[in-house]
Amino acid sequence: MVNIAVLGAGVVGLSTAINIKKILPTARVTVIADRFNSETTSYGAGGLFRPTMKHTPGLPVDLLRRWVADSWEYFSNMTLTDKAAETGCQLVPGYFFSNEVLINELFGEFVYTYAKMTDTELKAMRMDKKYKHGYHVTTVITCCTRYMPWLMNKWLEHGGIVESKTIGDFNQLVGLYDVVVNCTGLRSNTLIKDDTVHPLRGHLIRVKADWIKYWMYTEDGAYIIPNGDVISIGGTREKGNYNTDIDKTDSKDVMDRCLNLWPPLKGCKVVEEWVGLRPARSPLRLEPEILKTNKGPLKVVHNYGHGSNGIALSWGTAIHAAKLVKDIMDSNSRM
Repeated sequence: MVNIAVLGAGVVGLSTAINIKKILPTARVTVIADRFNSETTSYGAGGLFRPTMKHTPGLPVDLLRRWVADSWEYFSNMTLTDKAAETGCQLVPGYFFSNEVLINELFGEFVYTYAKMTDTELKAMRMDKKYKHGYHVTTVITCCTRYMPWLMNKWLEHGGIVESKTIGDFNQLVGLYDVVVNCTGLRSNTLIKDDTVHPLRGHLIRVKADWIKYWMYTEDGAYIIPNGDVISIGGTREKGNYNTDIDKTDSKDVMDRCLNLWPPLKGCKVVEEWVGLRPARSPLRLEPEILKTNKGPLKVVHNYGHGSNGIALSWGTAIHAAKLVKDIMDSNSRM
């Protein structure tokens, strides 16, 4: 039996493991991680499907478009079927505001509706003094506090194996697994000494504001995103900052910017605050490698560095990673 290890139990790791099992059903696939569900960065994500080339730099457009298309088909299908409640996938209209015209924006090709607002519409919403352009977009928001537990249950229900363990060196895996898939995100910095992967520190506040039924996002990073029974407001994008503590200066800044963006938010009740480190890399790394270790060569497929597009690109990159694993196994059988 073929033994495959997937390192990491965030949204990318679990999605990759599920797709590997789908394409290689007789393989023994083990997810190895030391953080699960609420301990992962994925669990706290806002989940707005709005992947952009700006925040996924350095990739061929056609490749990125394929990942987005595969992910959109998957998330949209759950949003429009009886899986919506259990997966936390919501169809939500909203607005994106900018001082620059959006040209060939990638997510615009896939979302349910995408239309530039007229000057009259922008003025009617009292946004004309803040931003020159607005866009009305209907897309998917994935409530990750529901989706991540659902994804883990899906993995376990289909015979998936989970091992709670910290991997500090690939030497630990040589001889035990035929292929290892690296979905460790920021851990790749130390695990394989990849100094191009870095944190984008994100700080958001979850509030109760049941009168807010739509999302808002701006070019300068202020956002209001419905997430199940709470609203996530944010945010920050601090490159290279590893601090996961709540910073009260950030808390005030986030609240002030969001209230300035949308005064109807006033009166919301803070439920909790969250800080996460998005693993960013330019470009996102999705490729095979024969890794040289002290114990011999190890076949590895890397899938990490999704940055702020982790949820949106997770399924598309997982399909691609699974195919790379299958290609490696097929090449072995021909040798």
